[in-house]
Amino acid sequence: MANLQFRTLRADEIDCRICMTRKNGVQLLLYKDARCDMNILDECVGATNWQRHHSRDNKNCTVSIWDEDKEQWISKEDTGTESYTEAEKGVASDSFKRACFNWGVGRELYTAPFVWIGPEKCNLTVHANGTTVVCKDHFIVQQILYDENKKIVALSIYNTTKKCRAFCVDMRPQEMKKPA
Repeated sequence: MANLQFRTLRADEIDCRICMTRKNGVQLLLYKDARCDMNILDECVGATNWQRHHSRDNKNCTVSIWDEDKEQWISKEDTGTESYTEAEKGVASDSFKRACFNWGVGRELYTAPFVWIGPEKCNLTVHANGTTVVCKDHFIVQQILYDENKKIVALSIYNTTKKCRAFCVDMRPQEMKKPA
């Protein structure tokens, strides 16, 4: 375990969530779910070499990984917040995902660029009051590329509702880009 490294997330393991809606578009956040964390832990350290423990009414989660060399569990812990849908389950899931971030699972998401989708690439509904704007579109990560430091350098997001590419950025140096 001395140099435990988790792989970067694949595009199909990353979800998009609308975090802000305005008349001129929406802002998206990239995130991972708890199933993704469990799968990566199983894949990297083995299903029987990690465990989780919740405390403080599920607000805290400790994820422990067995260190064969030290012959002991090594633990990292974090605190979560309630979700809007299922408070108790949401806080347990959030604290688990945060503890996994502490281990490095999905930490590359912190390097995501600002994702803004303009009104031409999403369906915006302005309510009768004129100020409330809603977008119910579904977005997926179509492609994601990382550099050697696990920093996101290219990202493509697809709007499955409108059936179009909604966002694309390529921050790689020119010499790293392949000609089309």
